[in-house]
Amino acid sequence: MSATAVPHHSSLLRRLVRLYAGLVLYGVSSALLVVAGLGLEPWGVLHQGISEFTGIAIGTVSIGVGAIVLLLWIPLRQRPGLGTVSNVFVLGLTMDATLAVVPEAHGWVVRTAVMVLGVVLNGMATGLYITARFGPGPRDGLMTGLHRVTGRSVRLARTSIEVAVVVAGYALGGSLGIGTVVYALAIGPLAQFFLRLFAAGSPGATGAVAGRSPEAAILPQ
Repeated sequence: MSATAVPHHSSLLRRLVRLYAGLVLYGVSSALLVVAGLGLEPWGVLHQGISEFTGIAIGTVSIGVGAIVLLLWIPLRQRPGLGTVSNVFVLGLTMDATLAVVPEAHGWVVRTAVMVLGVVLNGMATGLYITARFGPGPRDGLMTGLHRVTGRSVRLARTSIEVAVVVAGYALGGSLGIGTVVYALAIGPLAQFFLRLFAAGSPGATGAVAGRSPEAAILPQ
Protein backbone atom coordinates (compact mmCIF):
# COMPACT_ATOMS: atom_id res chain seq x y z
CA MET A 1 0.00 0.00 0.00
CA SER A 2 1.37 3.39 -0.96
CA ALA A 3 1.98 6.16 1.52
CA THR A 4 -0.77 8.25 -0.08
CA ALA A 5 -3.41 5.52 0.13
CA VAL A 6 -3.91 5.78 3.89
CA PRO A 7 -4.71 9.52 3.91
CA HIS A 8 -7.08 8.99 0.96
CA HIS A 9 -8.97 6.20 2.74
CA SER A 10 -8.99 8.20 5.95
CA SER A 11 -10.48 11.18 4.13
CA LEU A 12 -13.16 8.99 2.55
CA LEU A 13 -14.04 7.48 5.91
CA ARG A 14 -14.36 10.94 7.47
CA ARG A 15 -16.66 12.02 4.65
CA LEU A 16 -18.83 8.93 5.09
CA VAL A 17 -19.07 9.49 8.83
CA ARG A 18 -19.98 13.12 8.19
CA LEU A 19 -22.61 12.15 5.62
CA TYR A 20 -24.45 9.63 7.78
CA ALA A 21 -24.08 11.66 10.96
CA GLY A 22 -25.65 14.57 9.11
CA LEU A 23 -28.50 12.50 7.70
CA VAL A 24 -29.29 10.89 11.06
CA LEU A 25 -29.15 14.29 12.76
CA TYR A 26 -31.45 15.70 10.09
CA GLY A 27 -34.00 12.95 10.76
CA VAL A 28 -33.79 13.59 14.51
CA SER A 29 -34.23 17.34 14.02
CA SER A 30 -37.28 16.83 11.81
CA ALA A 31 -38.80 14.53 14.43
CA LEU A 32 -38.19 17.13 17.16
CA LEU A 33 -40.13 19.70 15.15
CA VAL A 34 -43.03 17.23 15.02
CA VAL A 35 -42.79 16.65 18.78
CA ALA A 36 -42.79 20.41 19.44
CA GLY A 37 -46.06 20.73 17.55
CA LEU A 38 -45.50 24.39 16.70
CA GLY A 39 -45.23 24.05 12.93
CA LEU A 40 -42.90 22.20 10.58
CA GLU A 41 -40.45 23.05 7.82
CA PRO A 42 -42.05 23.20 4.31
CA TRP A 43 -41.44 19.60 3.25
CA GLY A 44 -42.34 18.46 6.77
CA VAL A 45 -45.74 20.10 6.35
CA LEU A 46 -46.30 18.02 3.22
CA HIS A 47 -45.09 14.81 4.86
CA GLN A 48 -47.28 15.36 7.90
CA GLY A 49 -50.28 16.23 5.73
CA ILE A 50 -49.93 13.02 3.72
CA SER A 51 -49.39 11.10 6.96
CA GLU A 52 -52.57 12.55 8.48
CA PHE A 53 -54.52 11.81 5.30
CA THR A 54 -53.29 8.24 4.80
CA GLY A 55 -52.44 7.07 8.33
CA ILE A 56 -48.92 6.13 7.21
CA ALA A 57 -46.04 7.01 9.56
CA ILE A 58 -44.52 10.38 8.68
CA GLY A 59 -41.00 8.97 8.24
CA THR A 60 -42.31 6.36 5.82
CA VAL A 61 -44.12 9.11 3.93
CA SER A 62 -40.83 11.01 3.76
CA ILE A 63 -39.17 8.00 2.14
CA GLY A 64 -41.97 7.68 -0.40
CA VAL A 65 -41.95 11.38 -1.28
CA GLY A 66 -38.16 11.34 -1.54
CA ALA A 67 -38.32 8.41 -3.98
CA ILE A 68 -40.94 10.19 -6.11
CA VAL A 69 -38.89 13.39 -6.15
CA LEU A 70 -35.85 11.38 -7.18
CA LEU A 71 -37.79 10.12 -10.21
CA LEU A 72 -38.32 13.76 -11.20
CA TRP A 73 -34.55 14.02 -11.55
CA ILE A 74 -34.72 11.90 -14.72
CA PRO A 75 -36.18 14.55 -17.05
CA LEU A 76 -33.96 17.16 -15.36
CA ARG A 77 -30.91 14.98 -16.13
CA GLN A 78 -29.68 15.18 -12.57
CA ARG A 79 -27.22 12.53 -11.38
CA PRO A 80 -27.75 11.14 -7.87
CA GLY A 81 -24.85 10.37 -5.57
CA LEU A 82 -24.48 8.13 -2.57
CA GLY A 83 -25.73 10.97 -0.38
CA THR A 84 -28.80 11.40 -2.56
CA VAL A 85 -29.96 7.80 -2.26
CA SER A 86 -28.98 7.58 1.41
CA ASN A 87 -30.97 10.74 2.08
CA VAL A 88 -34.19 9.08 0.91
CA PHE A 89 -33.97 6.21 3.40
CA VAL A 90 -31.91 7.41 6.37
CA LEU A 91 -33.99 10.52 7.07
CA GLY A 92 -37.31 8.69 7.12
CA LEU A 93 -36.10 5.72 9.15
CA THR A 94 -34.40 7.97 11.69
CA MET A 95 -37.46 10.18 11.95
CA ASP A 96 -39.80 7.28 12.73
CA ALA A 97 -37.31 5.79 15.19
CA THR A 98 -36.94 9.11 17.01
CA LEU A 99 -40.69 9.66 17.23
CA ALA A 100 -41.05 6.17 18.68
CA VAL A 101 -38.77 6.93 21.65
CA VAL A 102 -39.09 10.67 22.30
CA PRO A 103 -42.01 11.51 24.63
CA GLU A 104 -44.58 14.16 23.85
CA ALA A 105 -43.68 17.72 24.79
CA HIS A 106 -46.08 19.57 27.09
CA GLY A 107 -46.20 23.25 27.93
CA TRP A 108 -45.08 26.23 25.86
CA VAL A 109 -41.64 26.43 27.44
CA VAL A 110 -40.77 22.80 26.72
CA ARG A 111 -42.31 22.84 23.25
CA THR A 112 -40.49 26.05 22.34
CA ALA A 113 -37.18 24.62 23.58
CA VAL A 114 -37.72 21.45 21.53
CA MET A 115 -38.57 23.54 18.47
CA VAL A 116 -35.44 25.68 18.81
CA LEU A 117 -33.29 22.57 19.31
CA GLY A 118 -34.83 21.01 16.22
CA VAL A 119 -34.11 24.06 14.06
CA VAL A 120 -30.51 24.39 15.27
CA LEU A 121 -29.82 20.67 14.78
CA ASN A 122 -31.33 20.90 11.31
CA GLY A 123 -28.85 23.62 10.39
CA MET A 124 -26.00 21.56 11.80
CA ALA A 125 -27.17 18.48 9.89
CA THR A 126 -27.30 20.49 6.66
CA GLY A 127 -23.70 21.60 7.13
CA LEU A 128 -22.57 18.04 7.80
CA TYR A 129 -24.15 16.21 4.89
CA ILE A 130 -23.49 18.92 2.30
CA THR A 131 -19.79 19.26 3.13
CA ALA A 132 -19.46 15.47 2.90
CA ARG A 133 -19.76 16.05 -0.86
CA PHE A 134 -21.70 12.91 -1.76
CA GLY A 135 -24.42 14.70 -3.69
CA PRO A 136 -27.45 16.78 -2.72
CA GLY A 137 -30.65 15.36 -1.26
CA PRO A 138 -33.55 14.60 -3.64
CA ARG A 139 -35.40 17.82 -2.77
CA ASP A 140 -32.28 19.99 -3.07
CA GLY A 141 -31.47 18.35 -6.39
CA LEU A 142 -34.96 19.08 -7.68
CA MET A 143 -34.40 22.74 -6.83
CA THR A 144 -30.98 22.97 -8.47
CA GLY A 145 -32.17 20.93 -11.47
CA LEU A 146 -35.01 23.37 -12.10
CA HIS A 147 -32.53 26.22 -11.71
CA ARG A 148 -30.25 24.72 -14.35
CA VAL A 149 -32.99 23.75 -16.84
CA THR A 150 -35.13 26.90 -16.60
CA GLY A 151 -32.39 29.44 -16.04
CA ARG A 152 -34.35 30.91 -13.14
CA SER A 153 -32.62 31.76 -9.89
CA VAL A 154 -32.07 29.15 -7.19
CA ARG A 155 -34.01 31.38 -4.81
CA LEU A 156 -37.05 31.45 -7.13
CA ALA A 157 -36.90 27.70 -7.73
CA ARG A 158 -36.67 26.99 -4.00
CA THR A 159 -39.43 29.44 -3.08
CA SER A 160 -41.79 28.10 -5.76
CA ILE A 161 -41.27 24.50 -4.70
CA GLU A 162 -41.62 25.20 -0.99
CA VAL A 163 -44.76 27.32 -1.40
CA ALA A 164 -46.31 24.50 -3.43
CA VAL A 165 -45.49 21.79 -0.89
CA VAL A 166 -46.63 23.93 2.06
CA VAL A 167 -49.99 24.66 0.41
CA ALA A 168 -50.50 21.00 -0.49
CA GLY A 169 -49.39 19.79 2.94
CA TYR A 170 -51.56 22.27 4.82
CA ALA A 171 -54.58 21.32 2.71
CA LEU A 172 -54.02 17.68 3.74
CA GLY A 173 -53.72 18.53 7.45
CA GLY A 174 -50.05 19.42 7.86
CA SER A 175 -48.99 21.74 10.68
CA LEU A 176 -48.18 25.41 10.10
CA GLY A 177 -47.22 27.67 12.98
CA ILE A 178 -44.55 29.76 14.63
CA GLY A 179 -42.10 26.91 14.12
CA THR A 180 -42.55 27.22 10.35
CA VAL A 181 -41.74 30.93 10.51
CA VAL A 182 -38.75 30.44 12.83
CA TYR A 183 -37.40 27.73 10.54
CA ALA A 184 -37.81 29.89 7.44
CA LEU A 185 -35.98 32.81 9.03
CA ALA A 186 -33.26 30.89 10.85
CA ILE A 187 -32.31 27.96 8.62
CA GLY A 188 -30.41 30.06 6.05
CA PRO A 189 -28.06 31.75 8.54
CA LEU A 190 -27.68 28.53 10.55
CA ALA A 191 -26.90 26.42 7.49
CA GLN A 192 -24.39 29.00 6.25
CA PHE A 193 -22.68 29.07 9.65
CA PHE A 194 -22.37 25.30 9.85
CA LEU A 195 -21.37 24.97 6.19
CA ARG A 196 -18.42 27.27 6.82
CA LEU A 197 -17.61 25.59 10.13
CA PHE A 198 -17.53 22.06 8.72
CA ALA A 199 -15.99 23.08 5.40
CA ALA A 200 -12.94 24.30 7.33
CA GLY A 201 -12.20 20.68 8.20
CA SER A 202 -13.31 19.15 4.93
CA PRO A 203 -10.53 18.65 2.33
CA GLY A 204 -11.51 20.08 -1.04
CA ALA A 205 -14.76 21.56 0.20
CA THR A 206 -13.56 24.84 1.65
CA GLY A 207 -13.25 26.65 -1.63
CA ALA A 208 -16.59 25.36 -2.80
CA VAL A 209 -18.49 26.38 0.30
CA ALA A 210 -16.80 29.27 2.07
CA GLY A 211 -18.31 32.61 1.20
CA ARG A 212 -21.21 31.08 -0.70
CA SER A 213 -24.84 30.60 0.19
CA PRO A 214 -26.12 27.19 1.32
CA GLU A 215 -28.01 26.92 -1.97
CA ALA A 216 -24.89 27.60 -4.01
CA ALA A 217 -22.95 25.03 -2.03
CA ILE A 218 -25.16 22.18 -3.26
CA LEU A 219 -25.09 23.10 -6.90
CA PRO A 220 -23.59 20.26 -8.95
CA GLN A 221 -19.91 20.81 -9.60
